Amino acid sequence: MSGYRFDRLKILVVDDNQHMRKLVVAILQAFGTTQIYEASNGTRALALMREAPDVVILDWMMDEMNGIEFTREVRTSPASPNPYVPIIMLTGHTSAECVQQARDAGINEFLAKPVSVKAMLARLTAVIEYPRPFVRTKVYFGPCRRRRHRDDYKGLERRSEFEIVDRVAS
Repeated sequence: MSGYRFDRLKILVVDDNQHMRKLVVAILQAFGTTQIYEASNGTRALALMREAPDVVILDWMMDEMNGIEFTREVRTSPASPNPYVPIIMLTGHTSAECVQQARDAGINEFLAKPVSVKAMLARLTAVIEYPRPFVRTKVYFGPCRRRRHRDDYKGLERRSEFEIVDRVAS
């Protein structure tokens, strides 16, 4: 496994399917995580954000408030306790359009169902080891959507109006 102390993490698992929540919780417990909060929809998850989770793992399709709506609320609401919290989208909706929509909502990492232990470990490690800076524009606040910097890029620089925001330690 990795050298991280997952026992120190508080993780919020949000999925309307109880079996999937139990599976994710079992994987997290195998990593050593003990502080795990569960919610069956985005509305309940927002209430649990008071517990200051270090990471949110969330499904897309849920009643009341889906994962995209939850992410936008966490990222942009003035009432959000931590707009910088890493959010991992765990979903069966894996088309390119869905991945792009999740990215544009402010998701840090994307994980396809069915989930494997190896994939879950990789995404958790990614949000810890490779945190991305946050960007604020007129229409977006969230992790930088660029995964790599290209020195040889010759196109239009659209980032001139972006503000890179330092990540607040939680």
